[in-house]
Amino acid sequence: MGSSAIFLLLVISLLSLAFPPYVFHQPYIFVTGDASQIQKTCKSTKYYELCLSSLKSDPTSLNADTKGLAVIMVGIGMANATATSSFLSPQLLSTTNDTILKKDLIDESYDYAYMHASAAADYPNACRNVFKRYPGSAYPSELARREEALKQLCYVVLGIIDLLDS
Repeated sequence: MGSSAIFLLLVISLLSLAFPPYVFHQPYIFVTGDASQIQKTCKSTKYYELCLSSLKSDPTSLNADTKGLAVIMVGIGMANATATSSFLSPQLLSTTNDTILKKDLIDESYDYAYMHASAAADYPNACRNVFKRYPGSAYPSELARREEALKQLCYVVLGIIDLLDS
């Protein structure tokens, strides 16, 4: 399996850990929205036109609230990353005879995968901090257990990436 394919699998795996399946289950995320909600949301981004055209390309965005629009954009971003990875693998790596360039591209893929795995491992800290802002809020033990499992999975991924990079 090519290095960019491994990288893509790692990123998709980490995204699935960071965004549990229920996040993508539309009936719980999407509520009545409209084109003005899309425009309002996109105005708060750095690339208004890109945001607007991306969200308008997905028919479900008209019925999405801001959280739903974020989920749609994550999906669009994942599709873009997948397409870029598909382009990079056969196109660039097979057309160059420069072994140093190939090695650098492979190393960069591992660096990105490592960065994403590290960020996913840190995610539980952000969640725990939300609870700290509300004194008297009990931190659910089941959530703590799940977060610890996520951290451990991420550390396993990091260990495997270390093996691939050596």
